This record gives sequence, C-alpha cells and structure tokens, in this order.
Amino acid sequence: MAHIARGDNVVVTKGREKGKRGKVKRLLKNGRVEIEKVMMVKRHTKPSQKSPQGGIIDVEGSVAMANVALWCEACKKPRRSRAGSNQAGKKVRVCVKCGAQFPQPGM
Repeated sequence: MAHIARGDNVVVTKGREKGKRGKVKRLLKNGRVEIEKVMMVKRHTKPSQKSPQGGIIDVEGSVAMANVALWCEACKKPRRSRAGSNQAGKKVRVCVKCGAQFPQPGM
C-alpha cells in the first residue's frame, strides 16, 4: 500500500512546485500522483466534440509520489505517516510526530 491515497491532502516537498498544497486527484501506475491545481501544464488540443473550440488548455501534470508528503491537520505541517491502530483495532495511518490519525482514503 502506498503512503498516499486518492483524496489525501498533500504538500509537494521538492521541485518547482515545492510548498504547494492540494488534494490528490488520482494515482498513476508509474509512481506518480496528480494533485489539484499543482504542476499545471499546457496541452494543445484539436477541435473535437468535447471541446469544439480547441486551442491551448491548462491541465494538471503529475508529481513523483516520493516528492509529496501528507499534510497533518494537527501539526499544520507536512509529515510522514506510520502504521497504527484505532480503538476498533483497525489498521490506520498516523502522524509520526504527534500521533494524530490521518483521514482514511475514500471517506
């Protein structure tokens, strides 16, 4: 299981987008993630049914998963996660520094 899941709030830790925060839109198979409003790139599109005008549009590019960290709401900082358990004994992700539980993916 990856340390990042769809819907997580993350921070970019390296590269030209360093410091930007956003929500993970999707995980790609090659170890990269798409984050809302981060790593915007230009795409030149031909006119089609979907976009009859065509032209140059902005879309989200991808960032390497190793270059993002989970955002801890308790610490208000990017943090690493470790495995822990909740009261029901279910495996969850917790903050390494403060022990706060990260929201479960899909919730």
